[in-house]
Amino acid sequence: MNFSIQAKDTATSARVGVLTTDRGDISTPVFMPIGTYGAVKTLSPEELMTAGASIILSNTYHLYLRPGMETIRQAGGLHRFIAWERPILTDSGGFQVFSLAKLRKISDDGVVFKSSLDGSEHHMTAEISMEIQLKLGSDIIMAFDECPPGDASRNDVEAAVSRTTKWAKQSADYLAENPPLYGKASTFFPILQGGIYPDLRRRSAEELVPLADVGIAIGGLAVGEEKSAMFEILEMKDELLPEEKVCYLMGVGKPEDIVQAVDAGVDMFDCVIPTRNARNGQIFTWSGKFNILNGRYKDDFSPVDESCRCYACRTFTRAYLRHLFKLNEILAHRMASLHNITFYLSLMERIRTEISAGTFALWSQEFLAGLEESSD
Repeated sequence: MNFSIQAKDTATSARVGVLTTDRGDISTPVFMPIGTYGAVKTLSPEELMTAGASIILSNTYHLYLRPGMETIRQAGGLHRFIAWERPILTDSGGFQVFSLAKLRKISDDGVVFKSSLDGSEHHMTAEISMEIQLKLGSDIIMAFDECPPGDASRNDVEAAVSRTTKWAKQSADYLAENPPLYGKASTFFPILQGGIYPDLRRRSAEELVPLADVGIAIGGLAVGEEKSAMFEILEMKDELLPEEKVCYLMGVGKPEDIVQAVDAGVDMFDCVIPTRNARNGQIFTWSGKFNILNGRYKDDFSPVDESCRCYACRTFTRAYLRHLFKLNEILAHRMASLHNITFYLSLMERIRTEISAGTFALWSQEFLAGLEESSD
């Protein structure tokens, strides 16, 4: 597995690259639809591939609890279980353990927590997280990390940096001794922590970059801090990370934030926004977003989005989609999700085109200026 840079923007840190895996090439910058339990909500693998998805994200914590590792192992790994042939990145479960699980007990040895499903007690360590991700057959394996909330004290963030480094080393050691199970190579991404503190971010990078194979993630952002603070940290990206490593910004997914993060040199993104917001009637377009439930669309017989190539926009009108939402029809959620995912993947394709043409800086300014927040 390797990452190669194909083009660079001369006015920003944006770049186009290719992450090569045994299950296919991933053109970057890339957006990864989230299939937490192995499914992107309401959408089939075929629909995702038609929309242009080259990689999806699934979650170690949730799959570990349900359906469980033995079921997936017997199926021959997550790819076969969910009928997805392209790459999968699995989050280590660290964020979910700290944000969802109840009655956590954290130590340098790992986390003891009670399941968010049935209250059963579990012990998650770096080694166990790696074991689970190997059983899943992940193409990109994320380190087990501690992600403190945006309002955490400096002392708590510093402790999280120390623990994250220890767990990353344990993760890397485990993977060095335990090869992939299904005949396909995988790669390991450490996760930088350090909150909004530049010196802690530098320390985390110094400790974790040596453990990175082809890529590294920036974690601990978009967790409650001010957006300006997030971008101040992202502006340090070129200082913190080697150019040849692919950079993954975890959990950031508003279109305007993606464009600005690409400007800073970020290559990979994931977020629930396109599908979660779709299920609430929010539609993303090149000029901003709107809510299809607004009464103004009751007799609007124009396409959902005239500029979109997806099935929903080629087939249905805004009036009909609004009608489906008013009836709470499943088709409404499916079509809105299909459109939003297609829009996000089209956005990434456009970003790559503009970078390759040397016009990204000007285009991004025009794109951001043209995003008009709907009053719906």
